[in-house]
Amino acid sequence: MKLKYLGLLIISLIIAILYFYINPSSALFPKCPLYTTTGIYCPGCGSQRAFHDLLHLNFKEVIGHNILFLGGILVLAYHLTITLLNKYFNSEIKNLLYSKNTPKIILVIVILFWVLRNIPIFPFTMLAP
Repeated sequence: MKLKYLGLLIISLIIAILYFYINPSSALFPKCPLYTTTGIYCPGCGSQRAFHDLLHLNFKEVIGHNILFLGGILVLAYHLTITLLNKYFNSEIKNLLYSKNTPKIILVIVILFWVLRNIPIFPFTMLAP
């Protein structure tokens, strides 16, 4: 079981190093198929560039490329923190992500973000990557 986590950690580090040194705007990285074929931004458009900028600690650019990406990172950090606190300190902290309504709320946020970032009127254009 620990070998699986070690493999996952090594793969994650390789991907992070790749994204740190190579700008995702280059031809090496895949382009969004939805945007390429339709011109519509998906909720994930700009995430590769946001990850590159996050690794360089350029938070202004992260927000400019995809603010939902930063929200996702914060949700993952929250989940990891609660999980580690509960495991290593024998805490009983309730993880709000396990609430019955959390998936519905996240789905609504993602769909709203998807729709709003494709409206070509200010201030919605600020959501586009």
